[in-house]
Amino acid sequence: MNLQGSVWLVILLAFAAANLPFVNHRLLAVIPWRAPKSLAWRFLELLLLYGVVGLVGRALEQRAGQVSPQGWEFYAVTWALFLTFAFPGFVYRYLLRHRADAGSAGRT
Repeated sequence: MNLQGSVWLVILLAFAAANLPFVNHRLLAVIPWRAPKSLAWRFLELLLLYGVVGLVGRALEQRAGQVSPQGWEFYAVTWALFLTFAFPGFVYRYLLRHRADAGSAGRT
């Protein structure tokens, strides 16, 4: 895989991973969860998935050549980008009215 393909792979993986905690009710998309997940659990999942995507990116960088050392600024910017990628999933989970909720809203 060329360098440009690796970059797009990491970007697409980051977008999918950032939205994963918001589009399912399972813990890490694998472990069944009976009660609705709280925002805190979703945030912890988001943090863990950020680390996984970072490790994949680092492995692809190492495969392409020398790994560049990164400072705290790099991690702050990539975390902000990861949170930006998570916005569609957050809107879907917390801001949109779902069809089941809309049908019962008018009843008392």
